[in-house]
Amino acid sequence: MHTRKRLVVAGHGMVGHRFVQAAIERGLTETHDIVVIGEEPRPAYDRVGLTSWFEVGSAELSLLPSGEYDDPRVRLILGTPVTAVDRDACTVTLAGGAVLDYDELVLATGAAPFVPPVPGTDLRNVFVYRTIEDLEAIAAAARTACSGAVIGGGLLGLEAANALRGLGLETHVVEMNPRLMSVQVDEAGGRVLGRHIEGLGITIHTDRATEAILGDGRCAGLRFRGVEEPLPVDLVVFSAGIRPRDGLARAAGLEVAERGGVLVDEQCRSSDPHVWAIGECAAPAGRMYGLVAPGYAMAEVVVDALLGGAGRFEGADMSTKLKLMGVDVASFGDAFGTTPDCLELVFNDAVAGVYKKLVISADGRRLLGGILVGDASAYGVLRPMVGAGIELPANPEELILPAASGNGPQLTLPADAQVCSCNNVTKGEIEAAVDAGCHSAAEVTEATRAGATCGSCKVQVKKIVEDHFAAQGRTVDRSLCEHFRLTRAELFDVVLVHGYRSFDEIVAAHGTGRGCDVCKPTVASILASQLSGHVLAEGRHTLQDTNDAYLGNLQKNGTYSVVPRIPGGEITPEGLIAIGEVAREFGLYTKITGGQRIDLLGARMEQLPAIWRRLVDAGFESGHAYGKSLRTVKSCVGSTWCRYGVQDSVGLAIELELRYRGLRSPHKLKGGVSGCARECAEARGKDFGIIATERGWNLYVGGNGGAVPAHARLLAGDLSTEELIRCLDRFLMYYIRTADRLQRTSAWLDAVEGGLDRVREIVVDDALGLGAELERAMARHIDSYVDEWRATVEDPEKLRRFVSFVNAPEVPDPNISFGVARGQIVPAVPDGPVLVSGAVIPVGGAR
Repeated sequence: MHTRKRLVVAGHGMVGHRFVQAAIERGLTETHDIVVIGEEPRPAYDRVGLTSWFEVGSAELSLLPSGEYDDPRVRLILGTPVTAVDRDACTVTLAGGAVLDYDELVLATGAAPFVPPVPGTDLRNVFVYRTIEDLEAIAAAARTACSGAVIGGGLLGLEAANALRGLGLETHVVEMNPRLMSVQVDEAGGRVLGRHIEGLGITIHTDRATEAILGDGRCAGLRFRGVEEPLPVDLVVFSAGIRPRDGLARAAGLEVAERGGVLVDEQCRSSDPHVWAIGECAAPAGRMYGLVAPGYAMAEVVVDALLGGAGRFEGADMSTKLKLMGVDVASFGDAFGTTPDCLELVFNDAVAGVYKKLVISADGRRLLGGILVGDASAYGVLRPMVGAGIELPANPEELILPAASGNGPQLTLPADAQVCSCNNVTKGEIEAAVDAGCHSAAEVTEATRAGATCGSCKVQVKKIVEDHFAAQGRTVDRSLCEHFRLTRAELFDVVLVHGYRSFDEIVAAHGTGRGCDVCKPTVASILASQLSGHVLAEGRHTLQDTNDAYLGNLQKNGTYSVVPRIPGGEITPEGLIAIGEVAREFGLYTKITGGQRIDLLGARMEQLPAIWRRLVDAGFESGHAYGKSLRTVKSCVGSTWCRYGVQDSVGLAIELELRYRGLRSPHKLKGGVSGCARECAEARGKDFGIIATERGWNLYVGGNGGAVPAHARLLAGDLSTEELIRCLDRFLMYYIRTADRLQRTSAWLDAVEGGLDRVREIVVDDALGLGAELERAMARHIDSYVDEWRATVEDPEKLRRFVSFVNAPEVPDPNISFGVARGQIVPAVPDGPVLVSGAVIPVGGAR
């Protein structure tokens, strides 16, 4: 009889989580029960994106939102450190005294921040920058501080500085080396980066060694070696590097590397054959790796070894690409030119703030590495060339010089070139995913994980997918449908230029046939976007799908929902009473929605006009829950009530919802406004989200919930209300004008050539000169808005549509019936007359 083994994982950070994912995917749980022990109180989260916690909160960073794995053979224990390992007994002891036996033990305990041994580190308002708890403490302290300093000018230190800046503090960066990011960029690159950072209002102190933190009980300043005057600051954050957390291994007698970390072989096995180490706590060949990509590679290697494979960890790509405070920075390969006799090509434009360096082999044929500051657009092509055996073009300087004609050197990567270093995905694997049925870069990312971690290779992944289609003679048909060979964006422009006002005009001039359930609603949406007016106006009502056709969402039993608009979620007691009375009179099911509205369900078609009339008379209007249009602008209570609020989020949410109500778009639109960085309105999960700052508003775009959630990304920061509205007017109209049918803003941003950066150029910087035109289009929408419910109940012709039977308008649909659950009506079960908590109510019995 086969006995299952137990595998214990000590640590549930990003690498520990990746190990468990790989174990499940590759079938290790068929033979092993896995127990994962996490020291932090929450499941693994995206530590690479830690700084975004100030904008999105901890839930948005989680790598395991459900809090548990789908595989029941994996058990997750949180908030519980492992305190000891007994190798002889093959057990681990947990805080609290519990003892677990293991057959195999994987150490994934990560690293700890290094805090230099200087006086004053025990004062209040002195922090490290490693966990969500650290950030929560920093945010709390910043509310009573005016200035702060980050000790450490590396990658994480600059992210911490940006966080302090975002919290409204006068910010300083202290670095003991002569330049910032000394591990990634050289002296010239460091100067360019420094000018960018200083331009944001952050003061940089390089060549400064901190001798002490000053203060009486609480931080009051920093004293530097050889500098007479101290630097007065109210808050200090240490980000001076990390050290492997190898204490468990040392106490258990495992071999450790000279500079720390569990010493492991090429399969990440320690000096004990049943104990493995991965991630920042491990030291393969004596070297500790501080990036997530090597940790992921180690996790895959250990899973392979436990399955009997021969995979080896042979080092890792330490390339880095990031956007730091809006500045592109990238470093790859032999960035500092340590290869004997190597050559350097340098482009340095101090005025534009761009620095690029390529390190080339002595014979001028191979790329060895490089540094990019200010413009890292070439990174996706350059990094895979390192070690891929691609011969450089005759004029390699063209790879970094500004493109004068757009006809730069065309390079072809070999199939084994690594495109995604985070997840070790090659060009060949991306092409294989396309051959296996993926039809877009997004589908390739889902299938291979290429671009799913840091995102720096997304542009290159998209290009490989498109080039592979072209090489096979395949194209992605973007025609709207069989009746129109145009895309939605092209059709939008055709209608705009020619001024068409009906589907018949459009199909006669640019299409074929009579149309279908794809093109008719799309044309109706385009006409509504450009002409406004009622969706049931003459020439448009026959184009609508079921929901738009009856101004309500069709439910499973043939009834409709009624959702009145409640701008910003603010409602008076009288309004609540009016909605309650309508629900009671018509016997409707009521529920609070996630968008801060009240959903009334169970309305029969013939009841809809009477319900709308009651609501309109009470001061309500259509909430457009049925349309591809603006739904809601959610808000927190903001500075009006909340002690943390810095701006009036409710007032702005109401203004925006009333401004954009009825705005027809390619897909539904949702907004959110949060009154502070605590982000209670979940604005980063919306198509447009606004988060208050001490200086104004940050505008985020391209977020959504649903089956494929996306985080909104920063379009512009510290805007006044006037600037915010202008940017948002332009963004929404540009999206409506250029997006594909049923394309959410998140997918649209990914599809736009140049992505968010290009949209920012068009919307914020007005690079195409479209700003005024887009603003005028929005003004036309605002001026021509009509409430569709009021317009319907006041128009006898429109009211004729709302009957179940044309030949018997007074007869309700006898197929609709209800049951009762929790004191409210619910649809009856189709195959049986009884629900959980009540009998069927015939159609005449529920008004």
